[in-house]
Amino acid sequence: MQAEFRYRGRDWSAADIESVRRLIAAHPGLSRRRLSAKLCEAWNWVQANGQPRDMVARSLMLELHRAGLVQLPAKRMSPPNNAARHRAPASELPLEVAPLACDLGQLGPLEIRQVRRTPEEQFCDRLLQTYHYLGYSRPVGEHLKHLVCGQGQVIACLAWSSAPRHLGPRDRFIGWSAAQRRANIELLAYNTRYLLMPWVRVPNLASQVLAAVARGLSADWERLYHHPVYLAETFIDPERFRGTCYRAANWIYLGLTTGRGKDAPTKEPNRSLKQLWVRPLASDFRQRLCQQRHD
Repeated sequence: MQAEFRYRGRDWSAADIESVRRLIAAHPGLSRRRLSAKLCEAWNWVQANGQPRDMVARSLMLELHRAGLVQLPAKRMSPPNNAARHRAPASELPLEVAPLACDLGQLGPLEIRQVRRTPEEQFCDRLLQTYHYLGYSRPVGEHLKHLVCGQGQVIACLAWSSAPRHLGPRDRFIGWSAAQRRANIELLAYNTRYLLMPWVRVPNLASQVLAAVARGLSADWERLYHHPVYLAETFIDPERFRGTCYRAANWIYLGLTTGRGKDAPTKEPNRSLKQLWVRPLASDFRQRLCQQRHD
């Protein structure tokens, strides 16, 4: 296939682009939103949960339009910005909690609840916004949130999202090709936030929570998005943390990031370097991640 256009790490052929042109010409009265839905239907372009990949299709068509390869109809409306609609939750969450200090054995069993798309989700967001040093912002794409309770009170919360597309140390660790990475990147989960509540003083609790949540992460992901995840990853700022609890929870340190970020205009670092840690969620994770799948 001769590539005519490259988008999201994938090559699009002249035949692909001509297919988009024909679809636009066949439906001259449709809006851009309806055209992207038609494209998903024509290409059978769906997510693992059966929902159309509408936003990806719309973004592709817009990039083709900007490159002068197709002509979209004039924009009819400007939908509200997703980041603006989902503003950071209010901080200074009032909680009446007693300090919790005990040994791990005295804490009792942990209660772990996946709260994405539940009434507790906003509470989790506000905890992160109030007590996590980075605050909280709603990610785009697939994401989960966990509340962890002990002795009847919240002791930790975690947030997960879709993984970054390119990470050299991770990609070499997996051993997948560029095509396999593009096909299977949704089978990775990125730990964006991890918070132990500041009133909790239980030695070794941090690693125990990480290990317990990781054991159920793939099943939780599949219940919500209809596909599993086989590898978890996270970044750690070495100027603040040493990654001790991740190491104790069987995460693996892979090295430092380049410090460029996904939108860096040059190859020069523009932010601090972060440690990259991963945790396999299946013994045969490499085999599963290196399978060739099709859209």
